[in-house]
Amino acid sequence: MELASLLEEEAHTHILSGLLTDMANERSENYTRCLAGKLYYAFTPELIARRRKCQEVLQEFNNSTDLSRRKRAELWRRVTGDQTPLPPKAATEAEDDALLEEEPWIEPPLRMDYGHVQVGKGSFLNYNTTIIDTCLVKIGDRVMFAPNVSLYSGKHPLDPDVRNGLKGPEDGAEIHIQDDCWIGGNAIILPGVTIGKGSTVGAGSVVTKSVPPYTCVAGNPARRIKDVPRNTNAAVTSGALDALERGRRPGRVGEGAVGEQA
Repeated sequence: MELASLLEEEAHTHILSGLLTDMANERSENYTRCLAGKLYYAFTPELIARRRKCQEVLQEFNNSTDLSRRKRAELWRRVTGDQTPLPPKAATEAEDDALLEEEPWIEPPLRMDYGHVQVGKGSFLNYNTTIIDTCLVKIGDRVMFAPNVSLYSGKHPLDPDVRNGLKGPEDGAEIHIQDDCWIGGNAIILPGVTIGKGSTVGAGSVVTKSVPPYTCVAGNPARRIKDVPRNTNAAVTSGALDALERGRRPGRVGEGAVGEQA
């Protein structure tokens, strides 16, 4: 190897070594680095404690299938650290459920690390959703998840000497799923990806790059299949929805889904 290359590699190693030493000595900044997507250590006492706290509340949430809508909404706020108060309780449970109908519905079991997750109004996450929430994972309004969707906002250095098992640093990048998206079963969305408004991700897809609004993608890696149809025959759609509404009966959220399979 040429002398210039050796010197460059040595300088890189020295800088990286200094960075890792600084991170180890500045534990108070470690969590901030985590949220910002910078190199941080996942196995410090603080972050272990944060994950343990999240798991304790998450376990309670995952066992909440027989609880009221309000109690589940309260538990979800504890999982994510959301301080927004719920509206005052209505006179009856049915009225209270109607009052909270815009609260996101998350079907247990759900897995996450810290609670760095935001889910918008009227969204539905089916069972076995896994969220590696090193960085913020933001899910918009009226988003639909099929079972076994995985969102991975965390990642590791490619260099195994830097990665270094439990002793090495990690980093990450935020994931954003905008309003009115549909994510098919067993889809995987990787760090830094934004799924644009109104888009559909096909079942089993691995999404490595951001998706434009109103786009159908599928495959591994996911690629554009077609545009999402918009402004379909309003009269036919309206009539079908009216018929569904007339025949609607109380049931579990997500029962009787209508539409193409992602």
